[in-house]
Order: sequence, then C-alpha cells, then structure tokens
Amino acid sequence: MDFSIRIAKELNLTVDAVRNTIELLDEGASIPFIARYRKEATGSLNEVVITAIRDRCRQLGELEARREYILQSVREQGKLTADLEKRINEAETLYQLEDLYLPYKPKRKTRASVARERGLEPLAERIYAQGNGNPRQWAAPFVDAEKGVDDVEAALQGARDIIAEKMSEHEQTRARLRRLFERRGRIFSKVIRGRELEGQKYELYFNNKEPLLRIPSHRLLAMLRGEEEGFLRVKVEPSEEEALGLLDSIHVKGCNEAAQEVEDAITDAYKRLLQPQMETEMRQQAKVKADEEAIRVFADNVRQLLLAPPLGEKVVMGIDPGFRTGCKVVVLDRQGSLLEHTAIFPHPPVTDVHTANRVIRDLAKKYGVEAIAIGNGTAGRETEQFVRHVDFETMPLIVTVNENGASVYSASELARQEFPDEDITVRGAVSIGRRLMDPLAELIKIDPKSIGVGQYQHDVNQKKLAASLDETVSSCVDAVGVELNTASRELLAYVSGIGSALAANIVRYRTEHGGFHSKQELLKVPRFGEKAFEQAAGFIRVRDSANPLDRSAVHPESYDIAERMAASLQCTVGDLMADKTLRDRIRLEDFVSPKFGIPTLTDIMNELAKPGRDPREQFDLFAFDSNVRDITDLHVGMELTGVVVNIAAFGCFVDIGVHQDGLVHVSQMGRRRVRNPLDVVKLNQKIKVKVIGVDVNRKRISLSMNLD
Repeated sequence: MDFSIRIAKELNLTVDAVRNTIELLDEGASIPFIARYRKEATGSLNEVVITAIRDRCRQLGELEARREYILQSVREQGKLTADLEKRINEAETLYQLEDLYLPYKPKRKTRASVARERGLEPLAERIYAQGNGNPRQWAAPFVDAEKGVDDVEAALQGARDIIAEKMSEHEQTRARLRRLFERRGRIFSKVIRGRELEGQKYELYFNNKEPLLRIPSHRLLAMLRGEEEGFLRVKVEPSEEEALGLLDSIHVKGCNEAAQEVEDAITDAYKRLLQPQMETEMRQQAKVKADEEAIRVFADNVRQLLLAPPLGEKVVMGIDPGFRTGCKVVVLDRQGSLLEHTAIFPHPPVTDVHTANRVIRDLAKKYGVEAIAIGNGTAGRETEQFVRHVDFETMPLIVTVNENGASVYSASELARQEFPDEDITVRGAVSIGRRLMDPLAELIKIDPKSIGVGQYQHDVNQKKLAASLDETVSSCVDAVGVELNTASRELLAYVSGIGSALAANIVRYRTEHGGFHSKQELLKVPRFGEKAFEQAAGFIRVRDSANPLDRSAVHPESYDIAERMAASLQCTVGDLMADKTLRDRIRLEDFVSPKFGIPTLTDIMNELAKPGRDPREQFDLFAFDSNVRDITDLHVGMELTGVVVNIAAFGCFVDIGVHQDGLVHVSQMGRRRVRNPLDVVKLNQKIKVKVIGVDVNRKRISLSMNLD
C-alpha cells in the first residue's frame, strides 16, 4: 500500500520526495547512502527525515496488517456489517481499531459470558433501557436454581455484569475515557511499607504524584524501575469522581431505580474493567514515549562520543592506572599495533617512583612516543600528575582519556583474538591508547551500552535500543569514511552495504592479495556484488590508489562527471583537486543530467576541494586543575574547567578530575529555561562550571554553568 501522500502531509514534505525515499528503502538502500548519494530523488532530505519516513511507513504497514486481520476475523464470525467495515477501514490509530474489534474479539469466560449463558441478557437490556418500573420485579422471572440464578439479587448481579462488560467494550466510552486519562491522568508512586531503607535511592518517589502528560522521561523510567525492583507501587489514573462522572454522562438516562442499577454497573465497569485497561494503555503509551526519549538521548551521546576528535596516527603510550596492582603501560605504533608493554608502581602501597620514572622516560625515548593516554578511572589523576613530572627528553602530549568500557573490551572475544597471548590489563591499556588515536575505530568494538553515556538504557526496549545504536554507529562510520586497507573487520562491518560476513571476506582478500589498489577491486571479493558496491563504495577510501577519486567520497558512479569536468579544462582530475582556480572555472550547469543535478554536482566539487575530508573537529588538548584531585578538595563557589561526559534529559554530567562526575541540572545550564540539554552542550565539550553543592558522604557534586 502507498502511504506517500499521508506521510508527506504529516511531515510537510512533497509526495514525490517521500515516494522516492520509500522506494529506495524498499530496494535495500541504507539511510546514509540515500541522504548522501540520492539527493535529487529525495529533495536533499537528511538522515533524520529519512528515518522518520521509514519509521512512519513501518507503523502504517503494521496498522494495515492489523486492520486486515480484524476484518477477516469479524467476517469469519459472520458479523461484518457494511457500517462496521466502513468504520474499521476509516480507523486511523491502533487504539481505534482495537476498540472496534473488542466486542468481537474471542475471549475467555467472563462474568458477563456466564450471565449470558444463564439467560440474563434480556434482563440486562431492559435495565439498561432505564424505563420506569421495579428492576427486582423484572428480575424475578429469571430466577432459576438449575441455571445458577438462585435469587433476585443473583439475577440483578448477572445483568449488571453484562451491562458493565458492554460499557467496557463501547467504542465511544473507551475513546472519551482514554482522552480523559491522557489529559487528566496522574501517575502516583508510593514506597512499599518496610522497604524504605533498602530503597533509599528512590526516596524522591516514596510519595509522589504528578500529571502523566508532563512527567519527564527519566522520572517515569525511574519510577518504573523502582516498581520493578519491588520498592514502589505505581498507579496511573485521573480523578475517580471525574471518570465516573464521564461514564454517567454517557450511560445514565434518567433518575429511577433502573438508572440506579446502571450507575452500580458503571462503578463496577470502571473499577474492575475500564480503569485497569486504561491504566495499562497509558503506562504502555508513556513507556514508549519515555523509551523513545531515552534512546534518542543515548544515541545522540553515542554519536558525539564516536565522532570525538581523533589525535591521528601518532606513536602513543597507553596507561591503565591502578594503585595496588600498579599501572599497566603499553606502547603502540602509528597504526595502533602493540610494540611493548610493562607495569610500573608509582603509587602506594609500592611507591617505586624512581623506577617508574625511568621506565616511562626510556620507553618514550626508545619509540619516539608523541602522546600519552591515561585512563581516567582509579588512580587516574595521580598517574597524570606523576607522568607530568617525568623528565622526558622531548615532552609528549599528555591526555586523560575516558576509559568506560575498556574492561568490557579487554575481556571480549575480539580482544582475545587480537591479543591471544596478553592478559586483560594489557588489552585494556591498548584500548585506552587507541581511543586517543581514533575514538571511532576503537569504540565500535564495544557494546555502546557499556561506554558510560545515556540514561536508563537498561530499562528501555532493548530491541529498539539496539536498532537505534546500530544505525547511529553506521551513520558515524559512513560520515567519517573508512580506509579500505587498514580498517578493522569490525569497522568495515558498519559501512553501508557491507555487514559482518562481507567485512570478513574483505579482510581475508586483503591479507591474501596484499591490499586493495582501487575501489573497483572490491568487486573481486567473494560475494561482494554490484548492489553492495553501490551502497558501500562512496564511504570507502583507498589512499594509495592510482585514481585520486578513490581517496575521496565521490561515488564511483559519478567518476565520469569529475573526469568530464577535468577534460573540459584540458587537465587531469588531480590537477582539478590541487588547483582552486581551475575548480572556479567549472560551471555546474554544464554537467547536469537526468540522474544528477546541482546537489550532487556541488558535493562533487566540495570533495574535489577537500578529498576524503574528516568531518570530526580538530583534537583539542585539555588538562584538569592540578590543585583539585579529590572530592574533599572541592568547596562551594569554586570555579573549574571540566569535560562533559554524559548528557541526560535532566542535565549533564561533568568530569572535573575528582573521580566523581558532577551534575549540572538543566535549571543551572543558563539564565533562560533550557528544554533540551543537547541544545546547550555536547559530549567531550570543555566547559567552565561553578561548584554549588558537595555531599562527600553520598559522593554527589552539584555544579552550575551560571558563573556570574
């Protein structure tokens, strides 16, 4: 089914752009590929919009599949009227569909179904009509001990059960009550008696009430986690009086004895059936929204972390700090290969500073170490101070590196394959050193959930989280580009169109043939077909290729355009890349074709100007205040420079060099109200903060970005 018109209207896009995007996605094109190399077809839509089109198309597809199932089910029951079919076909949401289907949905035995089996349906209908008369007299003929109706009260109860179930399945009732829950629903949380001490971290939610419509995602997820762990009870509902009043307005038609029976049925219908059902819906709906927000924040954090500025190809010393077990030291060459490793003990309980100084100095001299990466975990600040006092012949850059996840990598199967003869401490130090050289290439080896960013990532829908993170990593890899002859199998696997199996084939071919000499040679790799080549080639670089375009992000399908540009000036493509005056003479309009227009031609010109340019920022050296090493060194009013290490919906966490990150609450991120911290700060950003609170016992530091 074609959803292009509907999606175009919802997202305020042209129908052609949406239709072309959906067609490309259906053909297996990746989102980065479509965004970069199919701009004419999509009207230059970016990855965010293309993702929104894809997700909405999937939602509508699922809605249509459910619609077809419901129509078929009701049709098989022989109950599909023309009016019902029309209403099912016109339903725009899953909730509307399910409400229409509910009376026809096969269900287990209920109190109402038992009452119907006992022949009480006519009594229920007469009572619901609410005419004048005595319901008890109406009920008397229905008393039948053999059917299980022992007395008048049992007959009336059965009739009320039937009425209650009909109310709970009434389409208008459910729609209006759902709106009430959405607009006026509140979420309550209370501590479970006797668990106050154990659940102290949820103290904020021990007796909490707030509108469901406005609860921030992180607070909802915290409440639900507290409930899951058995410390809290969580409930969602509007005012019971308001809900019952709404149901009365729909179902009560008069003021007589029958109407009183209906009111009793309403109370039962709400408390036993509708309230639990609506609460379940609202909780699911709120959880989905909270998950989406948490996943978005986490994915944004991961993107920023992966795209952190790389130091580049340098000889690097990596140090994994420690006290009792010492500091593990490794030296890596410019390609990240391990040259040598050892251990030093500059801290208590050994405190052999003299030997440690000599070892670091000698290794730096022996290999020409250009930079030293020091993990920021236990003993990190102490190790940094020690290294800064080593008497180097040539002072290297000294950089503190976030080591979150290094231990996960060091214990992984991948690390064992890379370094089968080394222990996990050596592997961890290697990971720290490589992170400085190229964060993207190293961090993709680690499950993104283990790299210390995001909020409540273990509480959200794990399937959706994994899909989002996988797309984020692929987008980052494609944005930077991959050198075909040096990239790891793990890095290659994230390139559009490649995947794990083809990545392994590429590495195997590379090993057997001594590397690739052109992008075109990829087609010689087993199982690497034309479709994979189309998707991947633009994101691949071959630095030593004879064709200079192979070093750029120009797609091979556009090479002839660049070559015709050069030919029009009677020069080579290399000349065009090297000489701006030649490029300035190119008239893009002369090279427009039915397939490639000005957007693609502009991208080609940009690539010719800076072939294979890295979109990441330049590396920026940073050092913490040397006088502040521990939380006890802090005092209120102190101003420090720190690094943003995590961003959440409620603020950001900043490393100020005391082994405990401080929180800048969203209310302290500017003089004006900040709705989204991601609009104010980014991961790894260096910012100036003021200490506004220190709780040494609870290891909590409150910071502010409002300095004046």
